Amino acid sequence: MNTYPEGTVRALLQTELVTPATRAALEARLNAPANYAPQFFDADTYQLLRAVAARIFPQPDRETPIELAPAVDKRLTDGTADGWRYDAMPPDREAYRLGLGGINQAAEAQFQQPFMALSAEQQDAVIGQLAAGKAAGENWQQVPQDRFFEEFLSELTENYYAHPLAQEEIGYVGMADVPGWPHVTPNTLEPREPEAVAE
Repeated sequence: MNTYPEGTVRALLQTELVTPATRAALEARLNAPANYAPQFFDADTYQLLRAVAARIFPQPDRETPIELAPAVDKRLTDGTADGWRYDAMPPDREAYRLGLGGINQAAEAQFQQPFMALSAEQQDAVIGQLAAGKAAGENWQQVPQDRFFEEFLSELTENYYAHPLAQEEIGYVGMADVPGWPHVTPNTLEPREPEAVAE
C-alpha cells in the first residue's frame, strides 16, 4: 500500500489543485473540535457509540484517533440517509437506538456487565457475537443484528475514509479535484472533452 509522508494532505489543501468546496469540507474534518457535544444521542449512549466504534476501528498508531461517532450523531440529528434501507430494518434513528441498546444487552448476557465496563478483549467478544449474528438480547427481535452490524460497519468505514488523514494513510489524493467534473448532467461534456466524431 502506498502512503504519503505526514503533512501531505494539509500541504495539498493549500494549493490551487483543490476546489474551494472540497477544501472547506476536508478542512472541517481536519479541524473538527475534540469535544463534540452529541445532539441525537444522550451522553451515555454517545459514549457507548464511541467505545464500540473504537473497537471496530482501532487506531493504535494514531496519537489522536479519528473520531467516527460525531458524523453518525450529526447524520441522525439531521435525519439524512443514503436513500435506501433493508426492508427488515427500522428507520435509521430507531435502528441505532435498538442496535446500541442491543450491544449492551449482549454484554450483560455474556459478561453480566454493560459494554463500557468490559475489557477490550470482552468488548471484542461481544462485537464478534454481533458480527456473527449470535448476540443475545431482546432488542434483536426488533432489529436484525446481521443487517444492523453491516450498516453500522459500512457507516463507520465511510466516515473513516472520508477523513483526510485516512486518505493520506492509503495514498489517496483524489481531493486534488481541479479541474474537476462540474458537468454532471447526462450527455453534457466537460470543455476539455472531445466532441463525438460524426459518422
